[in-house]
Amino acid sequence: MGIIPSLIFAFVFVITLFPANVLGDHHAAAPGPGPYCGPPEEDDRDLIQFAMNLEFFEAEYFLHGALGVGLDYFHPEYAMGGPPPYGAQKANLDPVTRKIIEEFGYQEIGHLRAIVQTVGGFPRPLYNLSREQFAQVFDQAVGHKLHPPFDPYANSVNYLLSCYVIPYMGLVGYEGMIPNLDYYHTKKLVGGLMGVEAGQDAVLRTMLYKIAFEKVEPYGITVADFTIGISKLRNELARCGIKDEGLFVPLELGAENRTESNILSADANSLTYGRLPSEIMRVVYGTGNESIPGGFLPEGGNGRIARSYLEKVY
Repeated sequence: MGIIPSLIFAFVFVITLFPANVLGDHHAAAPGPGPYCGPPEEDDRDLIQFAMNLEFFEAEYFLHGALGVGLDYFHPEYAMGGPPPYGAQKANLDPVTRKIIEEFGYQEIGHLRAIVQTVGGFPRPLYNLSREQFAQVFDQAVGHKLHPPFDPYANSVNYLLSCYVIPYMGLVGYEGMIPNLDYYHTKKLVGGLMGVEAGQDAVLRTMLYKIAFEKVEPYGITVADFTIGISKLRNELARCGIKDEGLFVPLELGAENRTESNILSADANSLTYGRLPSEIMRVVYGTGNESIPGGFLPEGGNGRIARSYLEKVY
């Protein structure tokens, strides 16, 4: 497949920002006032603890995908009694991909340790990492029901595409957090966390970029078009503008308006986009509303920030 079909899809991604569709079983984005897109008002401790909702997610998905076991096998104390994820399983990965994902999983254990040692932690929330949940995400990303349903654990390409959903949210979450931190030690921690999240995202995007124009069987949709669809969906759900881009973009969104290649997602000055905790929950819940849980976190996230959203009604 040439570059033009992907660019057409990318153009649709740029101009189409409809209200969010559903990624969970039955929740929808609630009507009401527009979403809040301003700076958070929480303190350093709450902001950093909030990130554990993504760090737990990544640790469980990477460890199960590479090894077939999760956090409870290595450090059950970090879960603080929270329930294990359901639906997670070992993926059918080639040796190189498996080693990369295994390393990512160990890195996430370190991230959880660093956060707990610096600001304390909270119990692991319940995650839905089932193939059915990912299938719903990919149906929404392409705009129709895939047959057979997308299975992230089936092979390396599917698993890498499913991983495209995860580290980038941690990266933009940390970028959105840094300007709102007050203390040196918390800024230092988040800078270190963000650096590794950025590296993970770059590795995953590079691996996908190498096969960008290969069609994912049996769907006949290219890897590049899947990434564009996922990024478009995340922008719709977060409801605060374009902060997410696939592997190819229109020329006017490329680096210095000189390339349609987009191996790293960045703004007009090639700086990392940032997202607020509320935006992240809208995406992870799949509801477009931080007060309506669902998707990968069917019972909602943990920590003061995530729980406070669940008390609000829009």
